Amino acid sequence: MPADQFQHIDTWVFDLDNTLYPPEMALFDQINIRMTAYVMEALGVDRPEADRLRRKYWQDHGTTLAGLMDLHGVDPGPYLHEVHEIDFTVLSPDPDLAGRIAALPGRRIVFTNGTAPYAERVLAHRGLTGLFDAIYGVEHANFRPKPEARAFEVVFATDGLAPTRSAMFEDEARNLAAPHDMGLRTIHVAAIPVEEVFIDHHTDDLTGFLTVLTR
Repeated sequence: MPADQFQHIDTWVFDLDNTLYPPEMALFDQINIRMTAYVMEALGVDRPEADRLRRKYWQDHGTTLAGLMDLHGVDPGPYLHEVHEIDFTVLSPDPDLAGRIAALPGRRIVFTNGTAPYAERVLAHRGLTGLFDAIYGVEHANFRPKPEARAFEVVFATDGLAPTRSAMFEDEARNLAAPHDMGLRTIHVAAIPVEEVFIDHHTDDLTGFLTVLTR
């Protein structure tokens, strides 16, 4: 992966969950349990049906929340508060990753389908507080989620970044399609590579990838 492919980049966009911490820490597993419980309560269905709907809404609408909003008129505020009341102590600081992020030239931002306050708690437990110039949650995208193009358009317009001088790191492959179409350089962060035209690079080691860029 030639570092010179990134010499023009002046804004670095990072997803949060399973990107700035490894999936093995299983933080999002807690959120899935709470999302299922919320679906059960909101729609009056049993757990198997709630699990099915949670996955279907994620697939069809981008997030479970988007499906609940679009099909059932669910208020996003109470939902987002409830599903993010989890145990963050499963996360541990990563000084090596912190050092590599700090060494990136230009601006660094987080864009998550969670909320900004949730992101701040994750960053704090990972030892990444203070490294980012801005943190954008789904609330900044009018509660529309990645992978919707309009979610990126709203957040990127708010931030003022230049897409052709920006790069995005994301574990969910489908969330890289819109940024790629906008001109961002895209990096898929996951254990298993996905071959898609909208993925420019793949890594299963974010710290190692950033080390190459910041030598």
